[in-house]
Amino acid sequence: MGVARVLVAGGAGYIGSHAVKALRKAGREAVVFDNLSSGHRHAVLGAPLVAGDIRDAEAVRAAIREHRPDAVMHFAAKIEVGEGERDPVGFYDNNVSGALTLLRVMLEEGVNKFVFSSTCAIYGNPERLPLSEDLPKRPVSVYGRTKLMVEQMLEDTARATGLQFAALRYFNAAGADIDGEIGEEHDPESHLIPNALKAAAGLGPAMKLFGDDYPTRDGTCVRDYIHVTDLAEAHILAADKLADGPGSLQLNLGTGDGFTVREVLDAVERAVGKPTPHTLQPRRAGDAIALVADPTRTRAALGWVPRLSDLDTICGSAWRFHRRKWSV
Repeated sequence: MGVARVLVAGGAGYIGSHAVKALRKAGREAVVFDNLSSGHRHAVLGAPLVAGDIRDAEAVRAAIREHRPDAVMHFAAKIEVGEGERDPVGFYDNNVSGALTLLRVMLEEGVNKFVFSSTCAIYGNPERLPLSEDLPKRPVSVYGRTKLMVEQMLEDTARATGLQFAALRYFNAAGADIDGEIGEEHDPESHLIPNALKAAAGLGPAMKLFGDDYPTRDGTCVRDYIHVTDLAEAHILAADKLADGPGSLQLNLGTGDGFTVREVLDAVERAVGKPTPHTLQPRRAGDAIALVADPTRTRAALGWVPRLSDLDTICGSAWRFHRRKWSV
């Protein structure tokens, strides 16, 4: 049967808003719970919005009692890696304490299905590629450590209670809603594709290409890019899997294909119709040579196959959204 009604914490943000749209498209009810510190009211399409903070137990409790969800999807986290290094207390407060409060209240209110937005950053610098779920978890950033702590918290809680959880470890979320209604609107924006689009459109500085001497096919880093709508659909499949039977899931969300930074810039050029200006910079400390998922376990568990995650679809969808947003 699957889940009928979902409370989406962080549902006004980039990935959360796409999950809300996917839920409604699939005939499910979605209720957004978001403090709007980085999310946007206009990104919540047709779903009720409860303005509240996941660290506020009584606000969470009131939302759950009013809307009685079957499951919770949790996207309400700080994500900017550099900010985490500068302000670890803020990251642990929001990402760990907030998740704990959300989890505690939902269990107290009889909701026991939890889909968690995790990250491949929990693996740190991988021992081998592609990355499979059984690799050691050695995060090298505050961001990655907060996500791993929440996964460990979920494991411990599931052993002691009736909690069922899915921890979905994203690789590089990218792209925008195919209809162009919602997309990536971080401030400041640190992700490659929107910044490359802005540079190609002449609306921002030249892209900084950090290192061209990596042992890859063109000297630049390799990453696994997954379209945000494919990510959203995986969350629904995971929630339905939890609803259909006992057990929990810890899965990679990636395509298994890796693209270099130069290949991404070429795809941006195809989308915009103009070259992407860029300047070569030294390597950044901490940048892995390559991060590519092994999606075998995810496909077996969920029957999930990404539909939109080729580079041209990712960059083309992002350009349609940003072109409208920037009025170019």
